[in-house]
Amino acid sequence: MVTLKGDGRYTAPVPFSDSPPTHYTLKIESFSLLKNWPDGFESEEKLVLYPNGNKEKNVKDHISVCLKMAGAHLLQPGWEVFVDFRLFLLDQNKGIYLVLKDKNINKMCFHAAMLDAGFDRVFPLEAFTDPSNGYLIGDTCVFGAEVFVCKERRRGKEECITFYDCLMYKHPWRIEKFSKLKYECIESKPFNAVGMKWHVYISDNQALVLSLQKKLVLYPRGHIGGKDTHVALYLAFVDPKSLLPCYNILTEVTFSIVNQEGHGDNFVRKGKHRFSTSDSSWGWTYFIPLEYLSQADSFYLLKNTWSIEAEVIVHGIGKQLC
Repeated sequence: MVTLKGDGRYTAPVPFSDSPPTHYTLKIESFSLLKNWPDGFESEEKLVLYPNGNKEKNVKDHISVCLKMAGAHLLQPGWEVFVDFRLFLLDQNKGIYLVLKDKNINKMCFHAAMLDAGFDRVFPLEAFTDPSNGYLIGDTCVFGAEVFVCKERRRGKEECITFYDCLMYKHPWRIEKFSKLKYECIESKPFNAVGMKWHVYISDNQALVLSLQKKLVLYPRGHIGGKDTHVALYLAFVDPKSLLPCYNILTEVTFSIVNQEGHGDNFVRKGKHRFSTSDSSWGWTYFIPLEYLSQADSFYLLKNTWSIEAEVIVHGIGKQLC
């Protein structure tokens, strides 16, 4: 028996088998030419061999081998597969197979976030290429695999979130002749905030809101329950279909009505929202009372003109894994 190192841990002594692998055998001729696959060679049956170590795990000068799940894209969302597997390496001098197994990794659960498992350090490269050990003879070696499915089951939802270091954009919007606006909803011009087009909008009809998704949108005479009492203000994607269905954008939004005298405070509302294809607009139906906006001492509406500033901070992107 020999001792191997799997995924950074030393295993118990490894047994040999007189019988070849039940499910799959991979014979590699001209092994030395695998240097052309420094990032790993993947067979059709998803046995992956790293001839000089798995670089992603900071392994070098060793043979790394792992089993990768085939057809993962065909799995129904949320499914996971429990397998008991063994990997094999033929000792060509003795005609027997070294069985690579580790109780910590042989029984594995494969799922969307875990699609492969194996051994980072099967052998030091120097020992593997030594003909006296029998594993590489005439530049040829033989690996194999046995995989037994124990059970399958459906899990709950999973999500992966990538956070960013405050990707921020500010967009000013000046609205003139406010009291003479005849449209129940008006939109800002599209603006490019951290690589994504947005609008801001202002209005009063839910069907209309849906048709105007993804802009800054203003309803000067109110929207839904705030009709004729409040200004409504929303942020939305210009083209929500440009975002894949499984993704969402973790966004912090701040709307400010500028005090145009410069002596007082701006009127500010802020909040956080996850924008997605199915939830592509967000904001405040009761953003500011019309009566308060029109007060002479507020200086938000000056010479029938008011100025809005939208600040958009993207904190991250979420992806549903199942």
